[in-house]
Amino acid sequence: MSLKDKVTDDMKAAMRARETVKLGTIRLLTAAIKQKEVDDRVELDDNMVLAIIEKMIKQRKDSIQQFESGGRQDLADIEKAELAILSAYMPVALSNEEISAEVAAAVAASGASGPQDMGKVMAIVKPRLAGRADMTAVSALVKTALMQA
Repeated sequence: MSLKDKVTDDMKAAMRARETVKLGTIRLLTAAIKQKEVDDRVELDDNMVLAIIEKMIKQRKDSIQQFESGGRQDLADIEKAELAILSAYMPVALSNEEISAEVAAAVAASGASGPQDMGKVMAIVKPRLAGRADMTAVSALVKTALMQA
């Protein structure tokens, strides 16, 4: 079953169970998926759907931070609930050791010799770790590894 089909099935289950928060969040996700398909005129695969979910998760995290700094805990709680629902669709996150090993392998495979080769390394690492690691943290690890190279 594709990820898109799972989202659709979960939406139907949320409708039957009358879970309004989950239903609303899944409808937002479905709308984002359909919008991307219409804009690009393609049928999205699981990797593309994961990219949309990652983007939505990042938006929720930013909103939570903004709402909490603005003293709007009620809105932050809503965003946290949506974040939990979206996070359930993400694959299991890799440990720091596994991420470091992937970065080291990518540096070796690309033949990178310094910070100027960051693009080469990220081009190798990003498809391998997409959806399973925070790419901001991965970027920092790559930068550190290239400084030592």
